[in-house]
Amino acid sequence: MRDGEGAADTVGVLVVDDDFRVARVHRAYVERVDAFRVVGVAGSGEQALRAVEELRPDLVLLDLYLPDVFGLDVIPRLRAAGHDCDVMVVSAARETDAVRGAVRHGVVDYLLKPFDFEDLRGRLERYAVQRGLLRDTVVRGQADVDRVLAGAAMPVASALPKGMSAETAGLVERTLREAEGSLSASECARLTGVSRVSARRYLEHFHAVGAAEVSLRYGATGRPERRYRWFVGAGGEADAGGRGVASGASGVAAGRRGVVPRGSGA
Repeated sequence: MRDGEGAADTVGVLVVDDDFRVARVHRAYVERVDAFRVVGVAGSGEQALRAVEELRPDLVLLDLYLPDVFGLDVIPRLRAAGHDCDVMVVSAARETDAVRGAVRHGVVDYLLKPFDFEDLRGRLERYAVQRGLLRDTVVRGQADVDRVLAGAAMPVASALPKGMSAETAGLVERTLREAEGSLSASECARLTGVSRVSARRYLEHFHAVGAAEVSLRYGATGRPERRYRWFVGAGGEADAGGRGVASGASGVAAGRRGVVPRGSGA
């Protein structure tokens, strides 16, 4: 949040969705991510404008199909009112015009519904890293500007989300690089010796920063299995201690940093 002691370390989020059940799910997802806190929920464009004025969130999760206005029309009204909060579109809108419009309005990301927790968490963590870079980087020249715009002012390993270690990230990265084909979280866990939950979190982090690709494998029953492959062209080599992990991942992310809608495993 923008006000209060220690506010710089917490990202205040406003969830905007006309379906209260969906909004409840999205709120629960956000509050499971470290350093993110939902400050309010709005069900229409007008409610969103009033909520931003009152609550001053850092980030708005904005649905586009609202009962009173099209979601993208909310953004210029926020700017006209002097609000500089970031906007992440979360919508079922797949129309090219909607995606192009979102780009023109400067949204930080565009996530297609339906999505699961891991899809949103990866994007929120990527947003948090980029937000930190914009806040903390000292611009001494063009190179600093380029790094900030590319989301690469520091190695990804030094900007790992809270609770993740460079050593484990290096282990998972090397395992993914050396795999023949793709790996599931369970397979990665077996090869690295970490828990399946931990393996999936690191794999999703690499996917979020653009260093790994995700594909879905559908079985006869149940949810599809998420499989991960190191992104061809992602640079950076981790040494034995894990330092410098995925140092090129943020460069890859630069090409994917804007609006990159994708499917989900939901």
